Amino acid sequence: MNDKINIKNLVAYAIIGINSWERQTKQKIEIDIEIESDLSQAMRSDDINDTVNYRTISKKIMEHVASSEYYLVEKLANKLIEICFNEDQNCISVKMTIRKPGAVRFSESVGVTITRKRNEK
Repeated sequence: MNDKINIKNLVAYAIIGINSWERQTKQKIEIDIEIESDLSQAMRSDDINDTVNYRTISKKIMEHVASSEYYLVEKLANKLIEICFNEDQNCISVKMTIRKPGAVRFSESVGVTITRKRNEK
């Protein structure tokens, strides 16, 4: 199956990082989400209930990030993947990229990309 829903460059602000200054001020993070789902029913029905509601998932992710305080982007990515699976049963797999712009000198950003299938640890 190659049906995917993409959310590109979702911008949020969070307390994230291991340095003391990162624990005091929210930093900009950028999030890309690729959700694999079977979209064939939605293509036939034209009904939002037959697809992944990316608006709802984006809202839940933004709410979580705004109130979160993680040390590692890996931990944040894992939690956001869990939110995708919990929010919508149509999610088969989720690929999550989180970037911290300016985290390393002379780089545009640093981040992680994690892919998980439903019920996979």
